[in-house]
Amino acid sequence: MTQPATIEVLRAGALTTVQDLGRPGWAHLGVPRSGALDPAALRLANRLVGNPEQAAGLEITLTGCTLRLTRATTVAVTGAEVAVRVGQRPGDVGRPLSVPAGTVLRIGPARRGVRSWLAVAGGVDVSRVLGSRSTDTLSGLGPAPLRDGDRLPLGETVHAPAPVDLTVCPAPPDELHLTVGPGPREDWFTPLAFDRLFGNAYTVSPVSNRVGARLAGAALPRAVAGELPSEGIVLGAVQVPADGQPLIFLADHPTTGGYPVIGVVTDVTPLAQARPGTTVRFHGPQR
Repeated sequence: MTQPATIEVLRAGALTTVQDLGRPGWAHLGVPRSGALDPAALRLANRLVGNPEQAAGLEITLTGCTLRLTRATTVAVTGAEVAVRVGQRPGDVGRPLSVPAGTVLRIGPARRGVRSWLAVAGGVDVSRVLGSRSTDTLSGLGPAPLRDGDRLPLGETVHAPAPVDLTVCPAPPDELHLTVGPGPREDWFTPLAFDRLFGNAYTVSPVSNRVGARLAGAALPRAVAGELPSEGIVLGAVQVPADGQPLIFLADHPTTGGYPVIGVVTDVTPLAQARPGTTVRFHGPQR
């Protein structure tokens, strides 16, 4: 009997997870969104290897990973600036790469940015949970984060790789400019809080993850003291805990929260590659 084609995880690195485009259609039932932190990067990787854009791939965080492909296939890496090796030969980020059966694929540590996305022809064929193959690191939905020795099944190849030589993955900027719309608890904050939010630079904290980007900078004072009952949280919500430091919720955010939300970031994608210390500036309506 022919053995199914798999990805063998030789070294999982700091955090490598299975991700597709997530579970946004289940939000009305309180299901987390999940999915690739940069959906466009995963879509690009999938197009390069001939997959549907929604196929599941791997999201690889900071330290890289080492894998073995048990069948001859095509892979593509997008996202952070990393060194890629296919066996003994170097490979490029942003182009289809042919991988012979049994070859070791090494994706090195991120030199710029934080996360890379790996697509393999046929996609990662783990079971869907609530319509998605994505790992959610907060709720535990989907497959667990990868560990050394894991094996992931591959789906059947559908289309030939894209006929391109190279695509350009832009380098992450040193300073992010994020647009913020109004939040449901603006009235819980003083005018000084908004002056600080829009007039000061913040930096990304080292304790940020797929759940949220914690920021450090000028504290945002509240006009209303006391507790706030738990209420729904959306992607990009800027929550302000008791210390006054803003927290931007990302793909694995909780469904409810107990601190006031001062605003909502319209596009959190740039935060996928934001290293600790990256400068963040907010723009929004004038007050």
